[in-house]
Amino acid sequence: MTTRIRAALLASAALAAAPALALAAPSCDGAAALCTEGSEGQFALIANGMPTAIHADAEDHSGVRVAVENLRGDLASVAGREGALAIGAVPREGMPVIIGSLDASPMIQKLVSDGKLDTDGVEGVWEAYSIQTVEDPFPGVERALVVMGADERGTIYGAYDLSERAGVSPWHYWADVPAEKHATLTVTEGRRVEAPSVKYRGIFLNDEEPALGNFARETFGGINADFYEKVFDLILRSKGNYLWPAMWGKAFYDDDPKNPQLADKMGVVIGTSHHEPLMRAHVEWERYGEGDWNYQTNAEALRTFWRGGMERMGDEEALVTVGMRGDGDEAMTEGTAIDLLETIVADQREIIAEVTGKPAAETPQVWALYKEVQDYYDQGMEVPDDVTLLFADDNWGNIRRLPEMGAERPGGYGVYYHFDYVGGPRNYKWLNTTQIERAWQQMDVAWDRGADRIWIVNVGDLKPMEFPISFFLDQAWDPEAMTVERVDTYARDWAAEQFGEEHADEIGELLETYTKYNARRKPELLDADTYDAASGEWARVAGDYDELAKRADVLREEMPEGYDDAFVQLVWFPIQASANLYDLYYAVAMNRMLAEQGRPSANEWADRAEAAYARDAELTRLYHEDVAGGKWDHMMSQTHIGYTYWQQPEEQTMPEVTRVDAEGEDALKVAVQGNAGTYGAGEDARLPMMTEGGGPVRFTLFTTGTDELRYRIRPSERAVKVSTKRGRLSGEETVEVTVDWDRVDEGSTEALIAVDGPDDQDLTLTLPLYKAAEDAAGFVMAGGAVSMGAASASCTADAGALSWLTVPNLGRTDDAVAVVPADAEPAAPGEGPRMDYVFTTTEGGEATLTATLFPTLDPDGGEGLRYAVSLNGGEPQTVTLGTTPDEAEWGQAVSDYAHKATTRLGRIEPGTHTLSLYAVDPGIVVQHLTVATGETGETPEMYLGLPESPMAGTPDCGTAAD
Repeated sequence: MTTRIRAALLASAALAAAPALALAAPSCDGAAALCTEGSEGQFALIANGMPTAIHADAEDHSGVRVAVENLRGDLASVAGREGALAIGAVPREGMPVIIGSLDASPMIQKLVSDGKLDTDGVEGVWEAYSIQTVEDPFPGVERALVVMGADERGTIYGAYDLSERAGVSPWHYWADVPAEKHATLTVTEGRRVEAPSVKYRGIFLNDEEPALGNFARETFGGINADFYEKVFDLILRSKGNYLWPAMWGKAFYDDDPKNPQLADKMGVVIGTSHHEPLMRAHVEWERYGEGDWNYQTNAEALRTFWRGGMERMGDEEALVTVGMRGDGDEAMTEGTAIDLLETIVADQREIIAEVTGKPAAETPQVWALYKEVQDYYDQGMEVPDDVTLLFADDNWGNIRRLPEMGAERPGGYGVYYHFDYVGGPRNYKWLNTTQIERAWQQMDVAWDRGADRIWIVNVGDLKPMEFPISFFLDQAWDPEAMTVERVDTYARDWAAEQFGEEHADEIGELLETYTKYNARRKPELLDADTYDAASGEWARVAGDYDELAKRADVLREEMPEGYDDAFVQLVWFPIQASANLYDLYYAVAMNRMLAEQGRPSANEWADRAEAAYARDAELTRLYHEDVAGGKWDHMMSQTHIGYTYWQQPEEQTMPEVTRVDAEGEDALKVAVQGNAGTYGAGEDARLPMMTEGGGPVRFTLFTTGTDELRYRIRPSERAVKVSTKRGRLSGEETVEVTVDWDRVDEGSTEALIAVDGPDDQDLTLTLPLYKAAEDAAGFVMAGGAVSMGAASASCTADAGALSWLTVPNLGRTDDAVAVVPADAEPAAPGEGPRMDYVFTTTEGGEATLTATLFPTLDPDGGEGLRYAVSLNGGEPQTVTLGTTPDEAEWGQAVSDYAHKATTRLGRIEPGTHTLSLYAVDPGIVVQHLTVATGETGETPEMYLGLPESPMAGTPDCGTAAD
């Protein structure tokens, strides 16, 4: 790595690290930790409901003054009373808090010169801070809690560290999270030091219309300094330091001159987006530019325009974007004009040097390799070494390129990531759809590959991306501490910070689950055809979401007083809104299928769809009018129903449904699970195969008329049980089929289920059965294929520097496995670490493996990441993920949250087999594996694929791959 400040600090035994995420209930673990019950002699931050006095220097940075004033208010919200704040006065009594910057605070400098304050790990370290108790710091002062920052932001972070540990969430404004109440807070002995690993850590407000823009105009009168004060507060409390301001028709410097002044006062670094060079918002060209946005024909006007941006920036801290894209976030030219862009950057740097009066290299600059700009880099465009190269993802969370192994440059490298996007194959703006596990995996790869200068993420409207924003900035602060184990508990810990410990486990599970469901298929991409209705897939996924919504309802009733607004925003609303959207499209799918079958029950599903569509509007109204007294009006106004192409619809439209006339012939019909067709008298139907350990199957009896029909159901085997044997049918009846497997012989058999209706309206259903032999092992074929979660390997074998890492909750269904570490060399196919999957097939045939992976891109720009597979110890076959952004296959993959790769394994016989999966390239992530023989009939076309197959005996790992 080029810079591992945090890792270096951890190596020092003298320094005690703080957890990346402070919890709502203060813990007494570690140095300088906060406790709700202190022992005699401990420093009291709050005693008997009164916060201690806070002292800071008047000469200190302006951002420190803002932070200490906020800290006083935060402690007042915790204790119920406000303590004293002394600016410019050295404490003379009591046990105060002293806060100051090593580079600007005379009090701190005095303590250091007197030998009372240790500067190890802080002095000279970007944004570092320490917290410790100091005995006899000044005459008359018995003890003080000293927060020392290496610089302005280090001190700010130290102050907000105390706030957060005391029980004030960074989301106190943006999600109305109330402060924890404590009458007593004490501080443990010891010294705690923190410092960031990634230098610039920030967010990009983007795609902010209609939601955030209208909210800001109604609440603040516009996206102005009053608005940005709340944004800056959030960034700094979250230990971020960097902002790309909102830019859809907005100009940070031009709209309100107080905007940059406030950023400078509070200590936030301002930049501009990837297509806004030299601190000029794009809309300013529309306002003040002369001529075309074309450097070949209008260079002088553009230079004048850019010079104005640099002159206006003055001495304020900023990261200056260089380069140029086309007008309106488009490509500048057809193809790659490397010479032209190199000339542009050189001219821009000349402007920077002339305006600042110092070499351009002394002004931090960034060149964003976004979309087509990466092509310039790939084809050898030269950029000065002091410029930070900002790599980007594909707008869908898959990083396109990273530094070469071991590559270093003075300007370093960064990553621009997305939680929100406007563009193809479809916008996604409405709700949070990002699994933190995927963001972690991609950014962990970036960290391992040396991208440690800038991490910035497009957060759209900011709300409702609260959860992933916290995670992104926490990981950026300390990537080394954000292990896979830490990721696994992050949702729970974050829930504890917002809502307390009592319900943290349950809330954390809700957060993990709803983001998993939304990541499967972003709401804007969801429609009635996404999941399969005939197989029951739609019923399963909608039922899962409905169950989640019910759990959120119950938990909402159990939340302590004062937490409802925060719970609705962070947990309840995204779950209810998403579950309702699923119910809408589930109802439309069922309506269309049943109408096609001529079933009058289609009308009930049409009613259900219309009710769900109406509830969507009611949920939006609730968020706008009821939550926090109407504070968040407009924030959920993003359209999300009625997309017809990539761009959002101006208005939502109800999906079309069909009504069925029940006045018809009284005929007995059967609809079978897994088949959208229907069967009538004299016709034979085939049910899906049932396997021991698998679930039941179902079929539905219905009549096309209005008269009541009698029916009787007769299984041919005593082992086969049906939920109803006879009855009168006036609409429809769903019958569940189960099996007493003790009565079934091993191997493949069939049972018949006779359905007798009136007037010889009889038909027969064939039920295939498979019971594995006692010595069978592993997964057993069900539903026409063997379906295996990638994290459910039967056996594993280590080899070389690579390894397979299970990432809990990552993926569309269960857990995923990733090849780590990212900075290791690839393994030869068949020689890397191996995972074996033992399975049993009920029929032979030509075997095909479908591997479901993440659409991870090759960070080296090669042909694609690779893995290898073999069957029964045969020769490994190498498989390459060859998709690149903008291809049709890539668009399908990012829409599906999955890339599917098919490999022919050759002919196999019925029985037990072993599939081996070998790591080749680091960074590849596998979700699921399915093996089909092709001779079991058509497998239902399900979006998520078949559920994981049932298991038989335990495999022998000593011979699994032999």
